[in-house]
Amino acid sequence: MSLLARFLTLVVLTFVATSGVVAQERTTRTLFEVLFGSQNEQQQPQPPVTSQPRAQPQPSAPSAPRAQPDASRSPEIEKSDNARRVAVFGDSLAVDLARALERFYAGNSEVVVSEQAVGSSGFVRDDFFDWNAAIEDELVADSFDVAVVAIGINDRQALNGAEALSDAWRSAYRARLDAFLADINAAGKQVIWLELPPMQQPSYGAAMAQISSIHKAAVNDSGGAWVETYDRYLGEDGGYSVDGPDLNGNIVDMRKGDGIHFSAAGADKLAFYIDRAMGATGGGRVSLSGSTSEVTDLLAGTDAGGMIRPPYQGLEQMRLVEMASFVQDLGGTTQRASDLIIAGQTTAGTRSFALEDMLDAPAGRVDAFGLGKAAVEIENPGGR
Repeated sequence: MSLLARFLTLVVLTFVATSGVVAQERTTRTLFEVLFGSQNEQQQPQPPVTSQPRAQPQPSAPSAPRAQPDASRSPEIEKSDNARRVAVFGDSLAVDLARALERFYAGNSEVVVSEQAVGSSGFVRDDFFDWNAAIEDELVADSFDVAVVAIGINDRQALNGAEALSDAWRSAYRARLDAFLADINAAGKQVIWLELPPMQQPSYGAAMAQISSIHKAAVNDSGGAWVETYDRYLGEDGGYSVDGPDLNGNIVDMRKGDGIHFSAAGADKLAFYIDRAMGATGGGRVSLSGSTSEVTDLLAGTDAGGMIRPPYQGLEQMRLVEMASFVQDLGGTTQRASDLIIAGQTTAGTRSFALEDMLDAPAGRVDAFGLGKAAVEIENPGGR
């Protein structure tokens, strides 16, 4: 065999052997290579993936602005140009009362309320705030029609060198009240004065009760309206109470934690009484708010109406009415205590009768004991 033939034979045998090995490598694969591919396959270059261009977001039409919830209170109705102007004068008690009156008349276009309160003020410290000078300025400005006064909790102080609640103090204090009320009366304005309520601290409460009695005497002498609060805000035991019936008859907190001021519910109840006082002094029975409900002192209009009474004589009946909510007056006149029993009136308990009528009872009646009648003799020969 020639050299060339041997070389070609070697080349052919080498190609056949190599092809078999490659074929065997391609057909024989492990489970790992089936799942994850062989190393050669992983190293083979992959054709580039042509990514599709991302669609650009189209501008949307502008949406309407979302309506925000209105957290504010509904606006009050517009007040009439001829609305009755109610000004609340006094100390910090007047602040709570003014807010309550604003809530009470919020839906009434014929009443407008203004607060003229000054905290820590009173009729004693005119160097801090002079109420007599202030009321003169308000009258000159003609800023109100009705003056509602709630004042006095800061007045347990010396006045002109006189000790608080002494005789000299009472005289000087009363003179300032009289001057204040005289100015309002001279201008033809209406005055409604709030009685000081019970206080939690006993000694302070006793002083406030004495000051309030001076207020009441001055207001009554001037012809103003006096609104009672003391008995209306007592507890069931006749003492200071934090809670009590509100305008709906529910038992809620009537006073604040300081034992002096009114809570919102307590002030709202005061506003009801102030409204009734304005309606009564205005010449009509219907209040300014249009309500026809009444809470009446059952002894008002009688000889006992002006007397100082314990809370469980007469006024307790009014408290029961309050606890049961308000009584709707559907017509007719209010019944007074004097209408029940009039002195000298003949009643069933005062009519006279003959004593013999008791002794001569008809037969069969329970009290027919035989008195005044002939006894019936019974024969009993045996003595048995």
